[in-house]
Amino acid sequence: MERNGSERRIQELGARLARLEGRGERDTQTGSPAPTGAALCALPTVPERVFAPDVAPNRASLIRMSASKWVNGTALRYYFFDRESDGRNMTLANGTSQWRTWVGGEDQKSVVRRAFDLWKTVGIGIAFTEVDSRDAAEIRIGFEQGDGAWSYVGRDIIDHVPAVNERTMNFGWDLARAAREIDTAVHEIGHTLGFPHEHQNPNAGIVWDEEAVYRALGDYPNYWSREQTYHNIIRKISPDAIQGSSWDPDSIMHYPFEAGMILQPTGYSQGLQPAGGLSERDLAWVRKFYPALRDSMPRLAAFVAQPLDPKPAEQVNFEILPDATREYTFQAFGNADAVMVLFEDIEGDLRYREGDDDSGVDRNAQFRTKLFRDRRYVLRVRFYHADASGRVAVMMW
Repeated sequence: MERNGSERRIQELGARLARLEGRGERDTQTGSPAPTGAALCALPTVPERVFAPDVAPNRASLIRMSASKWVNGTALRYYFFDRESDGRNMTLANGTSQWRTWVGGEDQKSVVRRAFDLWKTVGIGIAFTEVDSRDAAEIRIGFEQGDGAWSYVGRDIIDHVPAVNERTMNFGWDLARAAREIDTAVHEIGHTLGFPHEHQNPNAGIVWDEEAVYRALGDYPNYWSREQTYHNIIRKISPDAIQGSSWDPDSIMHYPFEAGMILQPTGYSQGLQPAGGLSERDLAWVRKFYPALRDSMPRLAAFVAQPLDPKPAEQVNFEILPDATREYTFQAFGNADAVMVLFEDIEGDLRYREGDDDSGVDRNAQFRTKLFRDRRYVLRVRFYHADASGRVAVMMW
């Protein structure tokens, strides 16, 4: 009896894996292929920002709108894990341990590279460059099968993932299985640019059959806990974090949903399938936060204040050509929230040197650093918020 039972179990498992082999994706329990289109992106959980009681609601709202976004003009470098030691041991449901590598094949990397190139063709001010050193990369990409597709959002990749041996992005199934899988990579890069999930837009008016959602996502192939499902599906994100005042069901940042999960709007009770690719609103919003850079920018000279009248989320850029090698102080002035970042031009590549973010606190962005004569620097300042007076300035001395 015991032998027959074991044989039957082996036959059942073999049949299951055979069915999965024909459909593409990876099973989160076994690492074997899983049903096409079944697995979803699960965002890592990070602590939500809490403001002091004296921070006015409108000020907090404007900070949240831009908090995850990079200063425009940032060069983001990405790296694919490539060592035999890159990965982790996972304990499976049967109690055994299995090594899961983070190293992906060239066919997988090719899809991700094309996704980065697609974002470049939009004409934005963010640059993406592949590097072969994890120490030089802000974006570190793994291909752990069965761990789903995910990315930290925007600047969380440096605020919450400081270790260079940790992933900021993962792809947990075969991206080469179908042409449409490039959308998976484009979606995750959208998170890295600072964009959240569109189906969690509070303006969508989605009413979920919550228990149906919990059942569907708690089952194969995602096996999400109720907490994960709530965080990634049911939870409404802050209105301040979304793009605009309307809902875009065709956004690249929107999940597809099967029939029976959405109660309202009733037009989606039989399921929702985004059109694929970047929608018109995706393009409009990424260009709003990251417009194409101008060829020239004003010069910031020592001891000369630059008065400004910034709008929310607006950015100003300055070129700096020091006339002496010494320590310089940079500071923003006025009743405003801003993130201020200094880059050094190294053979045409702008490298981060120093920065400060004063949002939500009672001080102005300021830092002190050494600059060298005959070198070129760029200062970028993005404003979250400024008071009604508009009296704001930037200065170095």
